[in-house]
Amino acid sequence: MPERINPDFRSELRHYGLGPWNECYHCGGCTATCPLAEDNSLFPRRGIRLAQMGLEKSLVASVDPWLCYYCGDCSKTCPRGANPGELMMILRRYLTSRYDWTGVSRLFYRKKLLEILAILVMAAGVIISFLVLLSPAPGLTTNPEAFINQQGGVMINSLSGTAVGHEFVKMIEYGDLAMAAIVAFLLISNILHMFYRVILSDRTLHIPIFAYATELWQLIFNFATQARFSKCESKTYWIGHLWLMTGYTIMFIVIVGFLSKFQIEEIVPWYNWQRILGYYATVGLLLFITYTIVGRIRKKEAKMQFSHPSDWMFLILLLLTTITGILVHFFRITGLPAATYYTYALHLAVLVPMIVIEVPFSKWSHLAYRPFAIYFDRLRKAGLKKQPEPGIVSIIS
Repeated sequence: MPERINPDFRSELRHYGLGPWNECYHCGGCTATCPLAEDNSLFPRRGIRLAQMGLEKSLVASVDPWLCYYCGDCSKTCPRGANPGELMMILRRYLTSRYDWTGVSRLFYRKKLLEILAILVMAAGVIISFLVLLSPAPGLTTNPEAFINQQGGVMINSLSGTAVGHEFVKMIEYGDLAMAAIVAFLLISNILHMFYRVILSDRTLHIPIFAYATELWQLIFNFATQARFSKCESKTYWIGHLWLMTGYTIMFIVIVGFLSKFQIEEIVPWYNWQRILGYYATVGLLLFITYTIVGRIRKKEAKMQFSHPSDWMFLILLLLTTITGILVHFFRITGLPAATYYTYALHLAVLVPMIVIEVPFSKWSHLAYRPFAIYFDRLRKAGLKKQPEPGIVSIIS
């Protein structure tokens, strides 16, 4: 059955960052220049053509935009100034909204103020909860010694064994479990929806069962190493992104899955695994954030010249989370209980909406979709097709 064309698709893409660039006329320069394009590949031309033709169904079934790691060579050398690298970024935002079955991602991209409001409301809820629990804590400001352990550090969990301290710990533990369950459900269900659109919806695709197991290493390998980034000319960006990804992933797993083992009363030595992981993640985050913010302000690199509001939201929340986390650590080891607890409230007021809202619905979700896209691409290549995809060959050739 022929695919219906959406004549308004270009207007739809404006919500995701499409600028007034010249139209690609398919000279093939981007494919020839791209270090990630494989032999006999139409990447990234195929995705660009699908977008131009308004073939939404075929585009959603394609993983091509995720195979682009935005080296920037194509945009720098494009004779038309069509900016193919940025268009791939725009299509990734669009696909994120289409994988999300709840419609929240699409709503946030189309109405950015609504996303900001959701973040502020969730942050306010976290702060109010803390104020309610901390207000009856006796002597938090008048008798700070009661909240200091024998090592001179602040007891982050127990609030000196008071009744409110017990409620405080329960709130953190239950909130952490609820956050983990929500994020896991949203991410997993969105990835399953992606799997349906890319693999299951194609009735002509026959994938051998063993391929699901033999190609699984691609998912794990690319998630852990971000190896495709290494094919770009700039190795600095790859190393920085790898440091960011590994640091954030480690902290995400520790905080969401093993908070009771990580957030303990004892002030451990600097060489303890807890502090080493924390320092590793913090340094990686600060370096990457600084590099990216400076790059987006200077606009010298192709991948930094155009910034969508979601790019800045990602950087701002990440920066605030990192800074408040550093302050909590400093106040805690120097024995300042009031500063520790109130800064901790601010830290969670940024961290919670960043994880619950940004991870499943915005730019953070790329960490999950990219390696799965590579995995699904390998599955598609392992599959046997009864017939070529209708219209695609004739459209591009």
